[in-house]
Amino acid sequence: QVVLVESGGGSVQPGGSLRLSCAASGLSVSDRCMAWFRQVPGQEHEGIAFISRNDLTLHNSDLKARFTISKDNAKNTIYLQMNGLKPEDTSTYYCAAAPEGRCSNLGTNSYRWWGQGTQVTVSS
Repeated sequence: QVVLVESGGGSVQPGGSLRLSCAASGLSVSDRCMAWFRQVPGQEHEGIAFISRNDLTLHNSDLKARFTISKDNAKNTIYLQMNGLKPEDTSTYYCAAAPEGRCSNLGTNSYRWWGQGTQVTVSS
């Protein structure tokens, strides 16, 4: 059984930073394409970044100056470092895993397993 558990969300002031973690069980992040998404209620998931089996990354062009995806294979965990947070970054953040190790895109249909999400709130 695959389980993805996000953590690290919370409330932060504009300009602050957070690092989200996603601990995986039932699969190895070293073998899979892993990704981060976010979703505001009533809107579709927005792809943030993916990281492939071979550590190739792609970031949403609107976010890549502030957000960085990484992983630690030994801990079977992926991360999302978020800097310079803005109120519009307020959202629920999800990690996701694809069946393959090679990443193709940040479309939600490419990812089979999802975490339960962690809330990030940016306000003063």
